Amino acid sequence: MKRAVNHDAMSVVGYTTPWSAKAGQRITLSLSCDRPIKATRICRLDKPVPEFLAWPIETVGEARRRHFDQGSFLFVRAGELAKVQAVHDIRFELFLTRNEGARTILEAGALGLRLRDGAFVVEIGGETLVEKKAPTGVWLTVELDLRQEQLRLRIKSHDRLAPYELHEGFAGPERTLQAHDIHFGASATNHEPTLNAKFAAIRLDTPQGTVAWDFPTLLPTQAILTSGGADPLLLDVINQPAFCVTSARWDGSSFEPRLVPSHYDAIHCHDDDIGPLEWPVSHRVTIPENAHPGVYAFQAEWEGGYERVVFFVTSSQVSSPLLYLVPTATYLAYADEYLPDHLYEWKGDDRGHRFAIANNLKSLYDYHSDLSGVSICSYKKPKVTLRDDYDYPLCGCPHNLPVDLHFLRFCHDNGIVFDVMTDHDLHECGIDGLRRHQAVVTGSHPEYMSIEMEQALRQFVAEGGSIAYLGGNGFAATVASRTT
Repeated sequence: MKRAVNHDAMSVVGYTTPWSAKAGQRITLSLSCDRPIKATRICRLDKPVPEFLAWPIETVGEARRRHFDQGSFLFVRAGELAKVQAVHDIRFELFLTRNEGARTILEAGALGLRLRDGAFVVEIGGETLVEKKAPTGVWLTVELDLRQEQLRLRIKSHDRLAPYELHEGFAGPERTLQAHDIHFGASATNHEPTLNAKFAAIRLDTPQGTVAWDFPTLLPTQAILTSGGADPLLLDVINQPAFCVTSARWDGSSFEPRLVPSHYDAIHCHDDDIGPLEWPVSHRVTIPENAHPGVYAFQAEWEGGYERVVFFVTSSQVSSPLLYLVPTATYLAYADEYLPDHLYEWKGDDRGHRFAIANNLKSLYDYHSDLSGVSICSYKKPKVTLRDDYDYPLCGCPHNLPVDLHFLRFCHDNGIVFDVMTDHDLHECGIDGLRRHQAVVTGSHPEYMSIEMEQALRQFVAEGGSIAYLGGNGFAATVASRTT
């Protein structure tokens, strides 16, 4: 569902692309604001006193209030369906979770299978033809048969302890659907919240045979190709639903998806999922060749105030035996934490948390609206609690970035020279990024590590390197990392 950014708590928010870069590379800034921006400057944050730099900043576009799409769903474009002569049958597996109000399960042109206040509703051209109570928390097979004179809807549960069966026939729409996108979990108009549900085993029967989409256990980086049929079709995945979730085939015999991928071949769509944002670029800067590695920010200023959007400049060559490892995975996990009132009655106030609540943003410590845990996030979003002036509302003291800035400022104040690498860079380059350094220094809370990061650090120590662990609750959670 498309929504405008709510700026009641913060007048300016934004993100940079990429989040970290080396000298000579370009960083772009994408902003949303409800006030005219008077000036934009580069500020270095890891010095004892924040230092403004005369880097030439190019204004690319107007900074104004932006929109974002919230809620994940799937769809097959009409152009893909044009590759087949007709669609005779649509089948898929469905596991409904918590939904309120009106939602769309499937929409193809005039045909809509919807969920309305806990009931399955079939609509054609806006006219309601079927309305039957729908079960939640059980796997269902849904089939729409377009081959008969009457369109046939069949829904049957997989669970013998929770039996459910629905067979209905009604006058159907046109027999072919090539002229329309097929949406799973959302309406074409995007005017209502998307569906909270798991999907699996989507199949289309066509004159050329059955085309099928089986969901991978790894988060895909592009549309998913069919696993059958003469001409492969693409299924678009919008706003990063959760992959590798238990399907109707899961029986508890293994908790390792690599051993039994068919047990984890479902995806979980949520009405508050947000994928990487694509806001227009408002400013960009090329990092000067003589720039020092460290923690920087775009400072966007308006009449009477400013906000800072943080980015990192990493080392392009070895200049010190000491390497500081920026814990961006942890920063991202905590960014935009919701801290709901009913769980934290004693919490303090922070404008970043108020912004996250007003815009329904979530950290990896939060729950989706159907009470499933949040497991995916992108750096291409406002990270409004990642600020140098941030105090954690649960304790009223600095947390994550501000604590790390204390250490880095101490180093600068005492002439301690260090190189800088982000943990995402370490994930990408492995042990090669650590060699030629004698010691790696962690941040204050290096909680989240990928397997690749940990392997590189283990090998670094095995080859004689040292790790200065300055954190608490560190190296405690495993993450997967990719560029978005």
